[in-house]
Amino acid sequence: QVRLVESGGGLVQPGGSLRLSCTHSGSSASIVRMGWYRQAPGKQRELVATDAGRGRTTYADSVKDRFTISRAYNTVYLQMNRLKPDDTAVYYCNAEYWGGTTSWGQGTQVTVSS
Repeated sequence: QVRLVESGGGLVQPGGSLRLSCTHSGSSASIVRMGWYRQAPGKQRELVATDAGRGRTTYADSVKDRFTISRAYNTVYLQMNRLKPDDTAVYYCNAEYWGGTTSWGQGTQVTVSS
C-alpha cells in the first residue's frame, strides 16, 4: 500500500521559514504530479503548489515568491519563507498517478503566530 509520509510542520513566528517534506513509499514511476494542499479551520482545502517534473510547477497566487516546491525522486519538498498568520493550516501532500488516481498524506500542522 502506497503511503505519503509528511514531516516538517510546526510553530513559527511571522516572517519565519519552514520546510515540509513528503516521501512516497511506493514506486515513483507512475506518478504524474506531486503537490501540497492546505486546509485552514472552517475553510475548504486549497492547492498550494504542484510539481509535474521537468520544471513544471504551479503555485497559488497567495504563496508565489514566498514558497518553493521541489522534488527529488520520490520526495517532494515545500520551502516556505516569509510566513504569514494566514498560512496557518494543515498541509497535505498529494500524489497523482497515471490513470487518475490520487494519494494523500495524513497532514502536518503549520502554525504561524507570535
